[in-house]
Amino acid sequence: MKAKDIVVQNEKELRAGFGEGIYEIAKENPDVVVLTADLAGSFKLGPFIKDIPERFVQVGIAEANMIGIAAGLAIGGKIPYTTTFANFSTGRVYDQIRQSVAYSNKNVKICASHAGLTLGEDGATHQILEDIGLMRMLPGMTVIVGCDFNLTKAATKAIASYEGPVYLRFSRPKWPNFTAIDGSDFVIGKAQQLTEGSDVTIFATGLMVWKAIEAAKTLEDRGVSVEVINIHTIKPLDTEAILKSISKTKCAVTVEEHNILGGLGDSIAQVAASHLPIPIEYVGTKDTFGESGTPAQLLAKYGLDTPDVIAAAERVLARK
Repeated sequence: MKAKDIVVQNEKELRAGFGEGIYEIAKENPDVVVLTADLAGSFKLGPFIKDIPERFVQVGIAEANMIGIAAGLAIGGKIPYTTTFANFSTGRVYDQIRQSVAYSNKNVKICASHAGLTLGEDGATHQILEDIGLMRMLPGMTVIVGCDFNLTKAATKAIASYEGPVYLRFSRPKWPNFTAIDGSDFVIGKAQQLTEGSDVTIFATGLMVWKAIEAAKTLEDRGVSVEVINIHTIKPLDTEAILKSISKTKCAVTVEEHNILGGLGDSIAQVAASHLPIPIEYVGTKDTFGESGTPAQLLAKYGLDTPDVIAAAERVLARK
C-alpha cells in the first residue's frame, strides 16, 4: 500500500475512543473499574458513570491517592483503569507508580490523555514531553500510544486482558481517523505497517503517525519509496518489524510528539545500534519545554509538522 491509498474516515478525539472502549469492555468484563482524578468529562466517561456507577471512583484532584487505590483494587482481583492528564498520570505520581504498581507488577492500567504539545493552550506546565521515557524505563511496564480514535479504542479494550501494568497514552485534539474501524489491526507489541517502501523507513507514534503519512504522500510524489510504520507499542518493542524494515531501506526517520531524548527515537536507535547501524534522523522536541498556543502553531514551531518530517527524510536519504 502507498500513502495515497490510506483513507481518512473522519476526524475524532482519541479520548472519545477511550470513552467508548472502556464502556464496551466494562460491559463485557465485570472486573473493570474506572478511577478518575476529577476528569470524567475529559475522558468521555458519561455513559460509563450512568450505566455502571458502582464501578466508578471519583478520587478528586488526588492523583497519588488514585494510584494507591488502584493498586489495592488490583490486589483484590479488579482491573483498575486510572484516568487523568498525561502530566499528572506520570510526573506527579511517578514514585507511587514505581513503588506501588511497577515494583510489584500490579495489573493497573494508567490511562493518560492530553499528552504532548497538542494539549495546546494549557501550556508547558501541562504539556508533558518526557512521559514515554519515564514509563518505558520502569521494569515490566507496557507502554502504548494511540494514533487515532479507532486504535485508542482498540487498545483500551485490549489491555483489560493483558496481564501487568500498562501505560496508555493519547492526545487531546480531533485528529484524522484512519486505522481499522473494528480494531483488527491492533495487537499489543506488534508494529503496524501502513505503507510499503524501499528507500526510507518512517517510524512514528501517536498523532505523528498521520504527519508521517502526509509526508510520505509528498515524498512518493517526488519518487521516493517510503515505508511508514506505526510503533503504537513502545514497550515491548517489535524489534523484528524494525529490523526487517531497516534491513531493506538502510535508513530511518523517527517521529514522535515527545522529547527525542528517551522516547521512540531512542528506542529505535538502540535496536539499530545493536543489530544494524544505519543513519537515523529524529523528529520530536529537542530537550525543551513547550508553551501556550494552538496545536497547529506548536507543532510547526517545535519542528513536528509535515514539512519537518519531509526534511528529515531528505536529510537521512542524503546520508545513506
